[in-house]
Amino acid sequence: MWDAEEFEDDPGSTVFRDVLMLTLVGFIAMVVLMLPHLSKSEDQTEEQEAPGSVVIEIHWPGEMAADVDLWVQAPNDIPVGFFNQNGVHFNLLRDDLGIEGDASGKNYEISYSRGIVAGEYIVNVHQYGPLDNGMKVPVNVIVSVRQQYDSLRQILDTNLELYRRNQEETAFRFKLTEQGELVDGSVTTLRKRLITRGGAKPRN
Repeated sequence: MWDAEEFEDDPGSTVFRDVLMLTLVGFIAMVVLMLPHLSKSEDQTEEQEAPGSVVIEIHWPGEMAADVDLWVQAPNDIPVGFFNQNGVHFNLLRDDLGIEGDASGKNYEISYSRGIVAGEYIVNVHQYGPLDNGMKVPVNVIVSVRQQYDSLRQILDTNLELYRRNQEETAFRFKLTEQGELVDGSVTTLRKRLITRGGAKPRN
């Protein structure tokens, strides 16, 4: 007949219980460490993961068949947009054509810089193609800065409206220090074209 007292005194059973307990504690520790990664939203977009020190993004309604373009110019650099996607400091990470060929259900474009250059930055939004009569495209423009290894910190946010083909609006002109701090009083919406006056080049 099985004797509970003999089993409790068995050294083998003690070792087994200890190993089982250590395994359980290890599993719990792994789950706790993985929770932050498991809790990330599945629809997390590229702009939340975008590399770079200065990140500029635009968003417009995903159901709209509107091809909106982001144009950015860093200090002493050329404008960066869909037909010139790489500059000295900036890269266009995503060129969105609207709902055309896009299964994501989202309309957005992102540019990011490699490092932070002191001086003036210009952010323009351009309506590339024609719009239906009376159609207006609301566009949200966001500027964020990452200082060294910190997470992105949003510094500017605005909304504007596009209503005709080749409309180009300046969302922001602003200055940053070498440390990525926004210079007081430097933010304006004074217009400056970043696309040639002949209009945007045709897409391939």
